[in-house]
Amino acid sequence: MTSHQTQDVRPQPQADPRRWAGLAVLAGSLLVVVMDMTILNVAVPALAADLRPSSTQLLWIVDSYSLVIAGLLVTVAALGDRWGRRRMLLTGYAVFAAASLLVLVASTPWAVVAVRALLGVGGAMIMPSTLASIRTLFPDPRERATALGLWGATAGVGGGLGPIVGGLLLENFSWHAAFLVNVPVMLVAIVAAWILLPESRADRPAPLDAPAATGAGVGLVALVYAIKHLSKEGLTVPSVAAAVVAVVGLTWFVRRCLRRPEPVLDVRLFTRRPFTAGVLAALLTSLAMAGAMLLGAQWLQLVEGLSPIRGGVALLPAAIGGAVAAPLAPGLAARVGVRPVLAGGLAVGGLGFSLLFWAPQPLEIPWAAVAFALVGISTGSLAIASALIMGSAPADRAGNAAAIEEVSYEVGAALGVATLGSAAAGVYRGDLPVAQLREAGLPDAALPAVQDSIGGALTVAQQLGPAGQAVADLARTAFTDAFTKVGLLGGLLMLVAAAAVWLLTPRDLDLADGHH
Repeated sequence: MTSHQTQDVRPQPQADPRRWAGLAVLAGSLLVVVMDMTILNVAVPALAADLRPSSTQLLWIVDSYSLVIAGLLVTVAALGDRWGRRRMLLTGYAVFAAASLLVLVASTPWAVVAVRALLGVGGAMIMPSTLASIRTLFPDPRERATALGLWGATAGVGGGLGPIVGGLLLENFSWHAAFLVNVPVMLVAIVAAWILLPESRADRPAPLDAPAATGAGVGLVALVYAIKHLSKEGLTVPSVAAAVVAVVGLTWFVRRCLRRPEPVLDVRLFTRRPFTAGVLAALLTSLAMAGAMLLGAQWLQLVEGLSPIRGGVALLPAAIGGAVAAPLAPGLAARVGVRPVLAGGLAVGGLGFSLLFWAPQPLEIPWAAVAFALVGISTGSLAIASALIMGSAPADRAGNAAAIEEVSYEVGAALGVATLGSAAAGVYRGDLPVAQLREAGLPDAALPAVQDSIGGALTVAQQLGPAGQAVADLARTAFTDAFTKVGLLGGLLMLVAAAAVWLLTPRDLDLADGHH
């Protein structure tokens, strides 16, 4: 064992005989949460056509779920360590189901944002409880890595089922069905978790620290808000104020945790290079997938004209890539090493993203499918990242590690939508030929709606009669150009992340070593 690793001399707990059945329930939790995110991506065009949200409201509809989860994870993970992770999980299922039902009375964009926020409350209860329970159920490091690989593969399955199920629902029902499908799934999950999942708590939970938890939540929400609005609106008073709040809040939170002997969140885990590498990999992979799926779904439906179900099928290569790569990643890491698999996965995703830009233009669906598959394969590295994160923490800090991992996923997804989505919107506006739009018969009064979003442009085009076809064609060309250019940006970001993870991950790291 090398100097960067610490020997855990405590006796390992006996493995629970119900651990694999329990894993099925926990993986099912992830399935539902990921399905909910990808179903929404497919439902966005139908929702936008019905409620007519602005581009900012649309970003909040997509993003509020992740923001609320990020803001609550630290608090909920600490409470779960004390109250019981299964109990927290069951409560999260109930909240998720109740929030899904409330969509029946949501008739405005901001009402849908509120429903998504309440879903985030349920998700915040579910996600850290899931990972912390896996850490407890599987004390053996290699077995845990396999379990996390299967858990990660479920994300790929959920990513694939989401667009397909969403497409089928939207073919036959309104966009509300994309939320209502959660209700029966959650009811089944409650029964299964009650029967199969053992209760677990931390033996020595950290004292609750409400000021620190509040600082973390406010800081994380302010951070994503600032990135969202700085990238879209530039240096405005609200965006700069949010950036200041984020820096002050998160800095104060970290300093408070470092000063306390038993912090609500053990930020000292970041002194372990493998832990930091795992968090970085999870953050950037989640960022890339969220941006790719959001923009890809809009491109397939609004530019290529696919129906929701066919759009979901076209996104399936990303899900298949993740479902195949995730369970194979731990075994591959045991043969060739952790560092090549972790950094290599990110590099594959970077190549997939970049392919959107380098493929023959104008972009066609087969090339996009290959790019989506490569981005999906890159999510296989999440199984290794999760093993490094959860294996770096002792059992009593499983909730801490789970909270940090889930923050990286959710903040990464929110940042992906905010940065890549806003970058695409900026390129789209910049590439719209205003002179040609006017020549095609677009009134100046309708120009802001066309510049605001591709959905707004197509709505205006439908109202213009014969002149609308030229406006729609110009908007679709501009959005395709934005999609491919943002692909290059995302690819470069993932390749830089791959290099950073390679440098952070020790060359001789072995997942079987336990605490890294």
